[in-house]
Amino acid sequence: MIRNALIATALVLGLTGCATAGPAADSKQEKVVYHINDSAVARTAMRNVQNHITANPDAKIVVVTHGKGIDFLLNDAKDEKGEPYQPQVAGLKDKGVEFRVCRNTLTGRKLDDNAVIMDATVVPSGVAEIGRLQSKEGYVYLKP
Repeated sequence: MIRNALIATALVLGLTGCATAGPAADSKQEKVVYHINDSAVARTAMRNVQNHITANPDAKIVVVTHGKGIDFLLNDAKDEKGEPYQPQVAGLKDKGVEFRVCRNTLTGRKLDDNAVIMDATVVPSGVAEIGRLQSKEGYVYLKP
């Protein structure tokens, strides 16, 4: 009798759609925006992004920079060891990662879009881009 009741309950739940933790709930693409406003953390942030992609190759990742965070995306930018950032950025871009640079920061520094490496895109405002990605496109926010 109890066994029949359990089977009936399982059937009702399955037929009414109450069991929602199935594949449909997991099929949404993971979308993450990494926020960088200081290039001192650029290498660490890019390692975080690489680890993220290794764990979930299908994740949609956008790196948004402003303020001092744009420095690693400028032409010929190098880290404190004299190593260029561009090859690491290009490698991540090849894996689908997008890099965005704040035009307000460029304007404040009297730089034009040509100061930015080809692997990055200039957006009107870095902070507005982060807000837009979160509110309009459902991105999760990470700050390395």
